[in-house]
Amino acid sequence: MSVGAPRGLASSGQKPITEILHPLSAAEETLSPAPDVTVGGHIPGSGGADKEAGLTNGTPVETSSPASASSLFNRLQLDDDPEADARDPYASTETRDLFVTVDDPKKHVSTMETYITYRVSTKTTRIEFDLPEYCVRRRYQDFDWLRIKLEDSQPTHLIPPLPEKFVMKGVVDRFSEEFVETRMKALDKFLKRVADHPVLSFNPHLNAFLSAKDLNKRQGLALLTKVGESVKQVAGGYKLRARPAEFCAMGEYLDTFSQKLGTIDRIAQRILKEQTEYLTELREYGAVYSSWAGSEDELRRPLEGVAGCVTTCCGALEDLSENMSQDFLPVLREYVLYIDSMKNVLRKRDQSQAEYEGRLEAAVLRKQEDRTPVPVEVEKCQDKVECFNADLKADWERWQSNKRQDFKQLLTGMADKNINYYEKCQAAWESLITLLQDKQTEDKTNETN
Repeated sequence: MSVGAPRGLASSGQKPITEILHPLSAAEETLSPAPDVTVGGHIPGSGGADKEAGLTNGTPVETSSPASASSLFNRLQLDDDPEADARDPYASTETRDLFVTVDDPKKHVSTMETYITYRVSTKTTRIEFDLPEYCVRRRYQDFDWLRIKLEDSQPTHLIPPLPEKFVMKGVVDRFSEEFVETRMKALDKFLKRVADHPVLSFNPHLNAFLSAKDLNKRQGLALLTKVGESVKQVAGGYKLRARPAEFCAMGEYLDTFSQKLGTIDRIAQRILKEQTEYLTELREYGAVYSSWAGSEDELRRPLEGVAGCVTTCCGALEDLSENMSQDFLPVLREYVLYIDSMKNVLRKRDQSQAEYEGRLEAAVLRKQEDRTPVPVEVEKCQDKVECFNADLKADWERWQSNKRQDFKQLLTGMADKNINYYEKCQAAWESLITLLQDKQTEDKTNETN
């Protein structure tokens, strides 16, 4: 979330680095080319499939079965971890001063192309903006431009992922209402995550994206772009000695988390496919009873009751499948992309460390030969590594907090939808039992008479 932090604070580490010049500061000079350095060592945790690491489990709840979905939510404990919230200095919504929303998709057809634009609304009290409110229209490639600019100009930070550019799994028409709605929600979440970040939200590219009527994507902020590219100025010939233990643990966690999400996604895709096939069969099944009822006067009411129950179950199953395809699976996919983004930042951190170690080793050799002092470039590389570490740790904690909230909401919603599905089916078949009992009583009365 956006906090009222000083504008000049570029590092989001929990402890301010007062004695280090941040590599993204406007006053920093571009580093001179370094000897070739590459990260040639094995990244710990890459064999995540060989080591099964456990993920945090939820808080146990009462074992008695609630009678309804509402009673389940009354019993289910979803309070946030107070210690985790205390560690997150950006948890309070009272400090937010930048609010963004993506909605109102519109289709545009021209002789050259057909595309979708989305309305981006902004409300803010920041002095960096000339007006308190803005409303512009942006298409997907504009969001993609923003993310690339953020990644280039803020290389030490985790940039939230965008939904995939091409058609998602199971969706053929990228202009279909379902696809556009799913993409709009993902773009809205992306922009909200950027606006809530204490550093990314002050990026001038975001300002232009939110406020400019006509977005000039060729217009570059040269200084930030050059600074971002300086992180990539690592050359071959040097092998990273060792990644620090805390970053090794991050890599191992990401490997394990990615493996688990991949397994859940594959199984969920199969379940969704089976539900779709079952729904088709169920509709045909109900139609048979409706047809049968037309030719059996004595059994007409019971047969129509069965057909009605099947129809009710079809509607409940359709809602359940829609929830899985539009709410459950997109969140899984978002976090798969999030893992890729986090691994990319970890690689950049390793490259920065390798660059520093290579320069330092070369400086030590020169000092032994002619006793020259350690070059300023080595000190700048060291500062860059420390800023990388601080920013990555802060973004990691923020990502874990967001992940905890997202999956609590996701799993709670999934439980609610499943309970509603079974409650509707149960109520439908119970009503049929009542109908059959009334029919039996009526038949006995007729026989007696």
